[in-house]
Amino acid sequence: MPNPQQGSTSANRPSPSASDAVDSQLDALINRIQSLSGDPSAKGEKSPPDSVVPRTGQPSSAANRTGVPQPSAASVQNPATAGQASQPPLASGPSAQPPAQSRPSGNPARARQSIPIGYQPNRDEPWRPLEPTDIQTNRISETLLEAIMFRYILNTGEAEGRRIAEQVQLPFRMIEPILERFKKDQQVAYKSSTATNDYVYVLTESGRAIARNHLNDSTYYGSCPVRLNEYIDSIKRQSIEGQFPKRKDLLKAFSDLLINPKMLERLGPAVASGRGMFLFGFPGNGKTSIAERVTGAFGKYIWIPRSVDIDGDILRVYDPMNHVAAMPESSTGLLDAGGFDKRWVRIERPTIIAGGELTMEMLEVLNNPTSNISEAPLQMKSNCGTLVIDDFGRQKMSVDQLLNRWIIPLEKRYDFLNMASGKKIQVPFDQLVIFSTNLEPKDLVDDAFLRRIPYKIEVENPPESDFRKLFEIMCRVTKIPYNADAVDYLIKTHYLPVNRPFRNCQPRDLLLQVRNYCLYNDLEVQLKNEYFDFACDNYFSVM
Repeated sequence: MPNPQQGSTSANRPSPSASDAVDSQLDALINRIQSLSGDPSAKGEKSPPDSVVPRTGQPSSAANRTGVPQPSAASVQNPATAGQASQPPLASGPSAQPPAQSRPSGNPARARQSIPIGYQPNRDEPWRPLEPTDIQTNRISETLLEAIMFRYILNTGEAEGRRIAEQVQLPFRMIEPILERFKKDQQVAYKSSTATNDYVYVLTESGRAIARNHLNDSTYYGSCPVRLNEYIDSIKRQSIEGQFPKRKDLLKAFSDLLINPKMLERLGPAVASGRGMFLFGFPGNGKTSIAERVTGAFGKYIWIPRSVDIDGDILRVYDPMNHVAAMPESSTGLLDAGGFDKRWVRIERPTIIAGGELTMEMLEVLNNPTSNISEAPLQMKSNCGTLVIDDFGRQKMSVDQLLNRWIIPLEKRYDFLNMASGKKIQVPFDQLVIFSTNLEPKDLVDDAFLRRIPYKIEVENPPESDFRKLFEIMCRVTKIPYNADAVDYLIKTHYLPVNRPFRNCQPRDLLLQVRNYCLYNDLEVQLKNEYFDFACDNYFSVM
């Protein structure tokens, strides 16, 4: 157990030379075992290119021990790409294969720990962020990270080192040297030690002064943000434009809806394009229900950052109100708590719906002047998913305002956002935008905007045959015994004589009226002619 009175943790840990000696002996023993078992990697034979990924951040040379960052095999540039900006190691799908990596020295079993365990790129999860290895390789802003750590310790009063690592969502090995430097500079002190070879840290007087100074810039002390170009790259790797859903994908997405085959034929190409569409028609025919399920055709999951660093400005992207988090699974089907960058969140592909409450402010970066933390706009939160503008034409803002704001993003597939600091950034506009309206599109917008929404699909009234099927389906849902004679009476009495149009929502609504009538009068819940008479008198009284 460490001694809290020691001035540095290095006094309680093996020196670099002793650690190297132990590592060398361990590697020699493992290589000996591998040579006896016929492992080709122990005999100098070439291993498969994807069998190992180097574990960076380990001291393997004198230069590393002196703090000079050394390139790992994962970050060595291909001569053909020399001169391009270096990127952190990323796990990606077929659309973005990483360059071939040279075989690292050392123990392959340890090196494999750098890849997400059990993950294979697939349509439901085309990309996964690798666990970061060190500050330099992953190009994390150390200044910003230190500020977050200072604010967190100030806010909590005291914190274990590993709890700080959990807060910033980085491996403990990455922040431990920073904490040691804080201690050396007398900015933190050890309050006590723990059974896990850790310390409880408190701020010194000078540390509190530094933390308060950081509070003047921002009150943020959450997950360490990712860089903007990392976020942009992740959207490209997970874009809906690369998914190209097929007929079977749409059938699966709409499996719980009764959709006319003709309607499905028109929806398919519109969804596959990933561009934009109008869904228009009479109210009650399921436009919103269709729009809500479209995202399911693009695959299940994507990864988004909790927050993004834009030259010191913090922009929150993950929103629990609009995003559904989903813990990743390993190849065994069990929850996988490791092997990925925890600054990112695995979510279901988003479906964000904005109705009459939509305002122009919701389409811009929202900055809290007190905390100096910004919130991403709706269209950015819906990237790689679907954004539904429901009841289009009835928003608080005018239609012209919305069209002027989005006419370029809809065509160019990128958007410009203004940060509170005055910076202007370009971000992907990568979602299927669905405008759902009860009005004719040509009565709402001009030809220039209609041209940028390539698909206009009318959701028509169901035929009588589908209307009857809907009653059968909704009877199963509401657990009311189906009575074909009563449904036949309903149609012949309350629909055909008055030329009343069928609507997809009416079977559900009328059955609920019948159910409530029976429960109130302490009657058996069933379909009878007189029960339908009561329901129709209520439901259609002003329609």
